[in-house]
Amino acid sequence: MSKKNPIPNNPLKFIKEEAGHLLADGQFGAVLARAGEGKTSFLMHLALDNLLREKNVLHICLDQPIKKVCLWYEEAFHSMSDQYETSSSDMTLETIIPRRFIMTFNIEDFSAKRLEERITDLTEQGIFFPQIVLLDGLPFDKTDAASLSELKTLAREHNFPVWFTAMTHREDNIAQNGDIPPPINHVSDLFEVVVKLKSAGREISAQLIKEP
Repeated sequence: MSKKNPIPNNPLKFIKEEAGHLLADGQFGAVLARAGEGKTSFLMHLALDNLLREKNVLHICLDQPIKKVCLWYEEAFHSMSDQYETSSSDMTLETIIPRRFIMTFNIEDFSAKRLEERITDLTEQGIFFPQIVLLDGLPFDKTDAASLSELKTLAREHNFPVWFTAMTHREDNIAQNGDIPPPINHVSDLFEVVVKLKSAGREISAQLIKEP
């Protein structure tokens, strides 16, 4: 597998060929980048890739309104629609969003227990059965290993992989030996896959710094 892959404008090519299928059920993946360097775009395209493959996507955003998240999906879908090969020429966002469910939490109210309660409500009522979970906005600098382990137990019990976003800073360099940088270095053993994004002009380079 190539460790680096240039991505013109959005991370579609990397996701379509590799990243969208790196995680097994119960595993964790992290997307690392500085502010404005493509974390949300990566997550949106990852979600759409799975939706187009007819998988149910649970998208969890912390401290973001649902309307804003829906707008992100619209923008990502339009940006990739001309590049994505589908079996149906009339594929629209409206045809795939029934497989998407968006949850929002205040950061201070989010926990594995709260998430499990919400998921149990959805599944017991037959409303939604997540097959992949995307979690955007978890503050890893305030999240300990015990809390993240509880989330991993939940993922294993419900048989879905989880992708997280994590913000890095200019001073958070990756060592030559591939060490995981902050903010997830203290919990890196819980992640099977870690992807680092870096912008270079109009392109985003994706570096796979940890894989199964």
